[in-house]
Amino acid sequence: MARPEYRIVIEPLREEDGGGYLAYVPDLPGCTSDGETDVEAVQSLHDAISAWIFRAQSLGMPIPEPTRSRVPA
Repeated sequence: MARPEYRIVIEPLREEDGGGYLAYVPDLPGCTSDGETDVEAVQSLHDAISAWIFRAQSLGMPIPEPTRSRVPA
């Protein structure tokens, strides 16, 4: 079974918050990651997505389908 492709949002973090980037998946509540660069944040987020789905399955929770709506820039 192919892994669903979820929309990822990337935002820069303020220097006061340590800098770098935050990446998250709006369809998966609490599924976030960060990194020094946007690429690192997304790479780490892929592991977080897998862990989120595994945990939800182990708890018998439904896995949300990816939405295809656009986020305003």
